[in-house]
Amino acid sequence: MRAVIAEDLTLLRDGLARILKAHDIEVAAAVGDPVALAKALEEEHPDIAIVDVRMPPTFTNEGLTAAINARASRPGMPILVLSQYVEPLYARELMLSDAAGVGYLLKDRVADVGAFIDAVRRVAGGGTVLDPDVVTSMLSHRDRSHTMARLTAREREVLAYMAEGRSNTAIAGKLVVTLKAVDKHINSIFMKLDLPLDADDNRRVLAVLRYLQAD
Repeated sequence: MRAVIAEDLTLLRDGLARILKAHDIEVAAAVGDPVALAKALEEEHPDIAIVDVRMPPTFTNEGLTAAINARASRPGMPILVLSQYVEPLYARELMLSDAAGVGYLLKDRVADVGAFIDAVRRVAGGGTVLDPDVVTSMLSHRDRSHTMARLTAREREVLAYMAEGRSNTAIAGKLVVTLKAVDKHINSIFMKLDLPLDADDNRRVLAVLRYLQAD
């Protein structure tokens, strides 16, 4: 696997590169601004780009914009965005570019190296990873909507874990319930949110993302 890193803080950029290399992930380029990122993506064609949301010159959303542009020119380009703060609007904007191969994590999560590497591999493989705090913020906003009001408190918990990309088995372990109970909750969630079922292996996460993206 080959990765491109875009992070303006030299210390963090170097740290990310060392973590990836230690787990047999080649770092094709490590850059500090969106212009260099665009060039690296064009020249290196990496398997994943790990991008800071806020980069020079204004430190607002340059990294996010560069990531979205990259996915526009190369559909399905796996992007894992790192953010210092919970910014659900940025997460929604990124997901609108396509739910597959997208990740949004707080930078603090990098400290859990195992979980971080797992997120990198999952996104590179076309999966979806959302930071639990971002999911909580999104769901908190949705709690005020009529649609969200259809769900029970337990179903909202299950929905949050689904949005993080967790398997049914993992959700059962988190909630200390049976796998059958989780299946029942998920089926109820789909029904209440009027989301059609299909044969797509990622339909659970994709359906949740569709819901979170809705106005």
